[in-house]
Amino acid sequence: MIAFVSGPVAALAPDSAVVEVGGIGIAVQCTPNTLSGLRMGQQAKLATSLVVREDSLTLYGFVDDDERQVFELLQTASGVGPRLAQAMLAVHSPDALRRAIATNDERALTAVPGIGKKGAQKLLLELKDRLGEPVGAPAVGAPVTQGWRDQLHAALIGLGYATREADEAVTAVAPQAEAAEGTPQVGQLLKAALQTLNRAR
Repeated sequence: MIAFVSGPVAALAPDSAVVEVGGIGIAVQCTPNTLSGLRMGQQAKLATSLVVREDSLTLYGFVDDDERQVFELLQTASGVGPRLAQAMLAVHSPDALRRAIATNDERALTAVPGIGKKGAQKLLLELKDRLGEPVGAPAVGAPVTQGWRDQLHAALIGLGYATREADEAVTAVAPQAEAAEGTPQVGQLLKAALQTLNRAR
């Protein structure tokens, strides 16, 4: 198993990064939150999980070992593959997921694209004793997830856009985010923001 990759960031995309390791560019699938902390040309170290399929080898990258461990534990639930597990971590931090499971917060799980009411109920049952207790207590009155504007802005900066461009792109997709039911999906908003930036160039 490839436990981590470390090296300069050679390329960034909306859902992945390429890290140069020993002269080889290794593609790593990442959440917007993970990507927001990466910079082109700068050193990065990502905890990784290799998913092997008959027709593919896909490496998923994470900020730390805790996030990687939660990614792997989520997949022990029936019907949860790597893409859904990654989507859950794109919307919620590991601790937010632990709190959601511990408190039977069905609404938090249905905020993840691909999880409906029945799916959330099933996950709450199956994951009840698997993720463990939240590591840190949430701040009083703090939302479970970071605001979509902050996440999106950080992701755009991480992809190399200037602060002004990131500000304009966030403003451009705000109507789409506000029209969305429940928590806006940062991954979808990032794609829309990149389209507006490409049109502007």
